[in-house]
Amino acid sequence: MNSLLRNLLIVSLGSLSVLHGANAQKPNVVLFLVDDMGWMDSGVYGSKYYETPHMDRFAKQSMLFTDAYAHPLCSPTRASILTGQYPSRHGITTASGHLPARPEGTARYPKGAPRDKPLLYASSKNFLDPDLVTLADVLSENGYVTGHYGKWHLGLAPEHWPEEYGFQSSFHAQPSPGPPGSNYFSPYGVTQTRKPGQKGPVGNITDGPEGEYITDRLTEESIAFIEANKNKPFFLNLWQYGVHGPWGHKEEYTQEFAKKTDPRGEQRNPIMASMLKSVDQSLGRVLAKIDELGLAKNTIFIFYSDNGGNVHSNLPGDQKIAKIKPGHPRYPQIEDWRKWAGPEPPTNNAPLREGKARIHEGGQRVPLMVRWPGRIKAGSTSAEIVAAIDLYPTLLDALDLPQPKGHTIDGESILPVLEGKGSIKRKAYFTWFPHLIGAVSVRQGPYKLIRRFEPHAQFPEIIELYDLKKDIGERNNLADKMPDRVRKLQALIDGFVKKTGALYPKPNPTYDPDWKPAAKKPAANRPSPEDFLRKRDKDKDGFLTFKEYVGNPEGRDVPALKKQFGRRDGNGDGKLTLAELSN
Repeated sequence: MNSLLRNLLIVSLGSLSVLHGANAQKPNVVLFLVDDMGWMDSGVYGSKYYETPHMDRFAKQSMLFTDAYAHPLCSPTRASILTGQYPSRHGITTASGHLPARPEGTARYPKGAPRDKPLLYASSKNFLDPDLVTLADVLSENGYVTGHYGKWHLGLAPEHWPEEYGFQSSFHAQPSPGPPGSNYFSPYGVTQTRKPGQKGPVGNITDGPEGEYITDRLTEESIAFIEANKNKPFFLNLWQYGVHGPWGHKEEYTQEFAKKTDPRGEQRNPIMASMLKSVDQSLGRVLAKIDELGLAKNTIFIFYSDNGGNVHSNLPGDQKIAKIKPGHPRYPQIEDWRKWAGPEPPTNNAPLREGKARIHEGGQRVPLMVRWPGRIKAGSTSAEIVAAIDLYPTLLDALDLPQPKGHTIDGESILPVLEGKGSIKRKAYFTWFPHLIGAVSVRQGPYKLIRRFEPHAQFPEIIELYDLKKDIGERNNLADKMPDRVRKLQALIDGFVKKTGALYPKPNPTYDPDWKPAAKKPAANRPSPEDFLRKRDKDKDGFLTFKEYVGNPEGRDVPALKKQFGRRDGNGDGKLTLAELSN
């Protein structure tokens, strides 16, 4: 669908809203999205270590979902929220929204792979397709003031920023895998435009007082948005950076949690506890402002997380961390982690298995709570299987707005569930994740089947089947005991792949199961990045040009060095910093 057709569809939606009489008492919408918050990372969901009084209080006013899902990584979830589509359809299948867009017409499948790799995996799109009609597009064209505040991670270039997807105001910076410039505290170092040779994030986040915490700043900006639009219907898309790495935290909170012990014996990271406390306070402040302005009864408020909790970062034995020495830009962060968290990962999702970036429940089951006084029973709970793809059609249904013609929506309105009048009608829910340890899963009733694309040392079984009602930790694989169930769920996956256009891994034509890579020569005693920069930096400006990087070109593979230089030159300015040399 081209941009002209997209605009025509949006205009038609605006016309239809008049027919629906949509201007009378339109409910406001707030979507409060936490980054990397696990299913067990709040008191109301079962944590005995983290302190989240505002989340716990919010649950008493809302419907809480026990079986809500997100994608195992953030960019796909965010794209699904805004489009109502599965990642296999919108094409963002991994957390790649901070990477440069590939040239138009670039094939999604690689030309080849090493001979010991049996499959060719398609790459993810790195930005949200501008031709898709987003939730913000629909609401904006139907009289809503729309604002995006915080993490985006759906496109690096200005043509892929929130303002191009229906948001009339925004407060963000790119790239955004984490907080701006990896800074949780001001100054954030964001500039409005990038000049040649300049590094750092670009966007409209401005510095606050020195030491200001970005979680607090997003809260203040969001509250200002609410106050400015209290007499108009608004859509606030508040996507917090917390609790994502690099795990900036308020030490006054952290030191208190460092004294605390989890009676469950599972969670013990004071840094995560501190960050969750700050996010919880943010939620409390936004809710308090809505209450103060008398908007609570006419506001649909959604609390959600973009993927499961992170259980793999900063573990002992991580070779990437082991290479970070004094002088490296990340060294202070690593030392801070060791001081407060020691050998702990960011969180623990027990009783769920695994975490972020994995297809087991710990990676994709997340907290979800929805409040709408007078329409949703306060303190209610639902075990319906719901997900990011359902928010788009649910909100349109709740706001009495038609779905845009020509725009495919994979999700289903859960309004009947929220109002206690019905249940989900779809046969099954699917997760498409062809990256890292690639797999696809299907959830139908209590059963979940995982199909891996190839065996892996950690997960040698291609097919896993679990009864989550009896085995929420996914420990007892029933695949051999229930072949009929496996066949039925396999058939559902095949149908999903065909229906959504999923790019299934292809056989590698050069694959040779007997091929072994040549033994590597003993590594030369290479200089450290610091020594290399000091030696090659002829003009002593703190950067290496390509000429300085190569040094004496005689007898050297200059084309290969040029590719190596380009891979390290993250912002394409033709100069390498110490940080880029260290990557």
